Amino acid sequence: MSEKKPADRPLRLVVDEEPVDYDVAMGRMQEMYEERREGTRPDTLWLLSHPSVFTVGARTKPEHLPSTDGIPVKETRRGGQLTYHGPGQIVGYLVVALRAGEGVVDYVREVEQRLVDALGALGVPAERRDTPKGAELLTGVWTKQTGRKIVSIGMRSGRGITTHGFALNVEGDMQPWHLAVACGLPDVQMTNVETELAEAGLPSPGLARTREVLATAFQASARSTGTPRPVA
Repeated sequence: MSEKKPADRPLRLVVDEEPVDYDVAMGRMQEMYEERREGTRPDTLWLLSHPSVFTVGARTKPEHLPSTDGIPVKETRRGGQLTYHGPGQIVGYLVVALRAGEGVVDYVREVEQRLVDALGALGVPAERRDTPKGAELLTGVWTKQTGRKIVSIGMRSGRGITTHGFALNVEGDMQPWHLAVACGLPDVQMTNVETELAEAGLPSPGLARTREVLATAFQASARSTGTPRPVA
């Protein structure tokens, strides 16, 4: 599938290298959303990780919930279904003002393509997939060579501003994914960058290098991105 390069959209980069509790992160993301609405914050990419937690959307089926009570389950207002967050994963929350005529689904397609570009830079050929009519959503990013899912995406928009974002599996234990039905897809195979590169005889880039590549793919910098305008 040939995809055109996303248009320029510089973002402010915020990075937390230590894990951030999920509830704490949700509170901070809401603050970022209000700041973007008021025009005191530019469009922002926040890269972080969470301690182990399952998050579920409104459409998550009871039978898809985890089979153990050892990992907390949190309800969320984002799109998408069940996903897992934990060590070795990089979460990217995107607080971005949508452009005129742009919907959240349009922006999700852009996010997918930027993540495909980032994974290509890390040595993992990847692709986004279109959802066949009547099928479960295939939002996210998949590896080309092994057909596994490596990025989960769940976003929402309010008053023209996005929140939530993506989760890229980089390294570490994948066992928690087997405790539930990820993304509403019973047959999905979840993977991470470390596994895909190991099968090719290559080392993992690690979290720090992956954050750098993600920042480049999203045109995200800690430097000023200009004076943001309030969003109605």
